[in-house]
Amino acid sequence: MHEFIQTRDDVLALTMSGRITGADLDAVMERLEQAWAAHDKVHVFVETASLDSIELAGLADYLPKAMSMFGKLNRFGRVAIVADQAWVRGTSRVESALLPGISYRVFEPDERDVALAWTQDG
Repeated sequence: MHEFIQTRDDVLALTMSGRITGADLDAVMERLEQAWAAHDKVHVFVETASLDSIELAGLADYLPKAMSMFGKLNRFGRVAIVADQAWVRGTSRVESALLPGISYRVFEPDERDVALAWTQDG
């Protein structure tokens, strides 16, 4: 499940929890494309809470879209991940190391407000 957070239009901010479906991933991709249509750079804030699964059927449609993003890495600004689960924070740190040129930080849940402010500043 996902829920978008109201922010500036050059910031994609959302919470994700429980089971992530193909519809969730499609909605996030659509919102990101809309933001890119209006801005050269888009900043991203994702707060996860108790993720328990990702729908495999949804990944099949999502992967080609995600792969096309590699050509747009320079259009990402600051990326903040706030996660209550160590495996999400660890995976996010690996992803950060693999994505050069993106200002990417991982935060604990008690740092949520700092993370959102960091994403929107600058």
